[in-house]
Amino acid sequence: MSMHAEAEPKKGDSELKRAVRFWVPVLLAVLVVRSFLYQPFHIPSESMKTTLLVGDSLFVSKFSYGFSRYSLPFSPPLFSGRVFGAQPRRGDIAVFRLPRDDTQDLIKRIIGLPGDRIQMIGGHLHINGEPVKRERIENYVDTEDVPGGGVPVRRWRETLPNGVTYTTLDLQDNGPLDDTPVYEVPPDRYFMMGDNRDDSTDSRVLDEVGYVPFDNIVGRAEIIYFSIGDGAAAWQVWRWPSALRWGRFFMMLR
Repeated sequence: MSMHAEAEPKKGDSELKRAVRFWVPVLLAVLVVRSFLYQPFHIPSESMKTTLLVGDSLFVSKFSYGFSRYSLPFSPPLFSGRVFGAQPRRGDIAVFRLPRDDTQDLIKRIIGLPGDRIQMIGGHLHINGEPVKRERIENYVDTEDVPGGGVPVRRWRETLPNGVTYTTLDLQDNGPLDDTPVYEVPPDRYFMMGDNRDDSTDSRVLDEVGYVPFDNIVGRAEIIYFSIGDGAAAWQVWRWPSALRWGRFFMMLR
């Protein structure tokens, strides 16, 4: 009788191998999607109100403008410039890295292209010496975040020279950024502004945001896939019945 016996595989080893075979492809797929296709982004502030609200979650397309180091997780300095670069369009809502601190993501609307002259006069946007077309529309009233209903806020429909239309809020007369010098956008830089004009730190504040290099743009905001209000967090599922903003789900952005 043979004195030798085949060793049976350990149960723990078999389960580990199955887990590895399952999770490695999943993680690789997530890495590819996040690096080259879409990245989720959560709205933390009111600077783009009412286009974007605190509690909105959206997808940002990485491929719209090509890829820079900021397209990759942790932004490793593997290369400079952009691969398959495509110029952003005036009016796009874009996520970008703050020039003075590239660990911070911001989201604003692209208002100025390289070579443009941008100025605010009496709260009215001017591009290359011409006032941007705008019309007064109904006031905005925040009934969600203000108990008992909010104070009416003036709202405008603004149309950029290329036809992109959106709404802006005007919280106060003679706001600190309602009258500005002329900003001359340098080559390979972009001028970003929030739609909530009196509550947005953006390219008008040169020592905070300023002109945004093309390489710092992460991607274009495309679609809201989830939205929750009333100060609730997404993980607070017990608050979903009253806090979810169903009407904002799958809303395309422009």
